[in-house]
Amino acid sequence: MVYVFLANGFEEMEAVVPIDCLRRCELDVVTVGVGDNIIRGSHGITVVTDITDSELELSDNIDMIILPGGMPGTLNLEKSDKVQEAIDYCVKNNKYIAAICAAPSILGHKGLLNGEEAVCYYGFEGQLTGAKVIGDSVCVSNKFITARGAGVALEFSLKLAEILTSREERETLESSLACYKLKNE
Repeated sequence: MVYVFLANGFEEMEAVVPIDCLRRCELDVVTVGVGDNIIRGSHGITVVTDITDSELELSDNIDMIILPGGMPGTLNLEKSDKVQEAIDYCVKNNKYIAAICAAPSILGHKGLLNGEEAVCYYGFEGQLTGAKVIGDSVCVSNKFITARGAGVALEFSLKLAEILTSREERETLESSLACYKLKNE
């Protein structure tokens, strides 16, 4: 099970592209609204989530949580007790945490990136406390997957698909999306 947390002000591409790609891989993806199930993105797109954070039950069926960036979406995610609880649960139970754009700062503020490689939206590097910030678009370091921002949402999503399924499934997804350029990485 993959939970994607959406808070008001989230970056739409960073949320919708991973949701779509992972569902194309037939993974169980559940969108979780922080505070409500009607969430408005940073560019005015409104999304109705599958559940609200008050309905979320943390259990062993979690494979990954995804934290999209955007402003003030990242700040609203970080303020959420339920998001913090989900992050702590994933760390304690060795589950994947994926964060893109400004959202890796949430992990940095918690000290979770200490000694890990990570990337984030330009200008947020100082908030990745203890991390070795690298120049890649997408970075996998142990159970943390971080990415730069909306411009790499598809690359981020393909990496998540590969991690949760297989390299072959990622390639099938790439082909179905006509990602011929990405095939030559």
